[in-house]
Formats: sequence, structure tokens, C-alpha cells
Amino acid sequence: MKIIFQILIISLWAVSATAQDSLLEKANAHYSNQEYQEAIAAYQEILNSNQESAEVYYNLGNALYKDGQVTQAIIQYERAKLLAPNDEDVQFNLELANQHVVDAIDPLPQVFFVRWWHNLANKKSADGWAKISVGAFILLLVLAGVFVFTRTVAIKRFSFWFGILILAISIFSFNFAARQKNRMTSHNFAIITQPSVTVKSSPSESGTDLFLIHEGLKVEIKDSLGSWREIRLADGNQGWLPVNSIEKI
Repeated sequence: MKIIFQILIISLWAVSATAQDSLLEKANAHYSNQEYQEAIAAYQEILNSNQESAEVYYNLGNALYKDGQVTQAIIQYERAKLLAPNDEDVQFNLELANQHVVDAIDPLPQVFFVRWWHNLANKKSADGWAKISVGAFILLLVLAGVFVFTRTVAIKRFSFWFGILILAISIFSFNFAARQKNRMTSHNFAIITQPSVTVKSSPSESGTDLFLIHEGLKVEIKDSLGSWREIRLADGNQGWLPVNSIEKI
């Protein structure tokens, strides 16, 4: 009975994967034929079935961009970047779409080491860093076995110091994997979706007007209160705006 159940699960998974591939091919065909609205609907159908991937977000972003929906395209490119942070095509198209954003925000300068650390963490996705961490840990166990069972001093010394290096790699890659996973699940960043919105000093319409920002701009969500969100720009400016003026990445 257990074997029959496993076969049934595998069969259902295969049917689901085949249906997804078929829908993806259909969406890509619509895109190739410049039927962008049909392609958008097909890509969104894939995402609505909880089959998200960097490829689908990227293709959806391309279809939205071609259809003139630049702000929505930016959102999808940003989501694709979360899943594939080192994908050059995603980064290129995101930069291209961001050229349409009215606001030119100069980010706060970072210390070289901090900037290098962030760039290193973004070299791979959460799954990529997790695989490195697990692989390094397995190698560490092998080296520990060599250290315990060998009688050769030179080999013991090598396995000990090399094991220290591998342990550090495993710890750092695990940290990077956790960091990338947190970026994917926390949804602390959003895109302005209204043509323009005034940022307030407090979560109220009666708050003092601080500055004006426009659609397509990426902001960081720092706090929430009712239907208001406190946001911070890349240049450090902060304030409150209505939740209906943003869409989380």
C-alpha cells in the first residue's frame, strides 16, 4: 500500500511539472509573438500556483516592460534578483527599467569592507550558499576522521589546519545562506506604485510634508502602524506613507 501511495505521489508530481512546463512554453510563445498581455496572464498563472522561480519572474518582468508597465516590471525584476542575485540578465534589465524612475537617489557611502561583504553574500542565492555550507561540513567530518585515525604527524597537522579553514567556510556560507533566506522571506523592501506620493513626518495625513517621491523607486520598510508604513530611502531620508502607495518585493 505504501509503495502504491509513493507511486501516486510521484505521478501527481510528474503531471504537475509537465503542466507547468506546458504553461511556461505557452507563456513564452505569447511573448515571442508580442502578445504581451496574454504572456503576463500566463506567467502570473504559474506564480499563482506557487511555482515561483527567477526565470518566471524575469520573463514576467520582460513582458510587463514591453507592455509599458515599467513599475510592475521593476517589481518582478527585483523578485527575480532575490532568487538569482548574481544573474547578469536580471541585473541589466533592472538597471534599464530603473532609468525610467524619476527620482535619482544617491545611496549613503559604505565602508569598503561592508560593501565587499555585502557583494560577496550576493554572489549566490540562499540555496547556493546552503549547498556550499553542507559540502564544507561533510569535508570537515572527513578531515576530522583523517586527523583521528592517521599516525603521520604531517598529515595530522595538514588535516587540522585545513579543517579550521573548512570550518570557517562552512560557518560563513551558512551565515550567507541565512542572510539571503531572510531577504527572501522578510519582504522589507518595496516599490512605490503611485505616480507620486508625499512622505509624511508621522503616520497621519496631518503630518508634516517631508519630501515627494515617485513610482518605481525602491524603499526599505522600517516600521508599520495601521495603514501607514515608515520607509527609508537609500540616502538615509525617512518618513511615513500610506500602505496603498507601495508594493512589497
